[in-house]
Amino acid sequence: MSSGNAIRGSRVGAGPMGEAERGESAPRVWVSFWCSNRHETRPSFATDAAVPETWECPRCGFPAGQNEQSPPAPPRAEPYKTHLAYVKERRSDADGAAILAEALNRLRQGA
Repeated sequence: MSSGNAIRGSRVGAGPMGEAERGESAPRVWVSFWCSNRHETRPSFATDAAVPETWECPRCGFPAGQNEQSPPAPPRAEPYKTHLAYVKERRSDADGAAILAEALNRLRQGA
């Protein structure tokens, strides 16, 4: 017994997918890219498209280049810095002491 008008096993947009529906596909070229983990990726590009210098490796996310012997270096992960570390990069200890003295003077005068 069937419920409704749905045809079993079909979905919206299902049907024959041929070049008649999609149009002509552009001629393609496959280019190999290697990451520093030696993963090979072979995306395809239209023959008249510019091939990028690097491509993101889908396995590890590192940049991949076309030279298998010399792949791009993996990105350097910067260590986590606290707010205080960033402040210390911008200000010397003498600057910090002067700012603290100024703030203490304002507090003492206002109290």
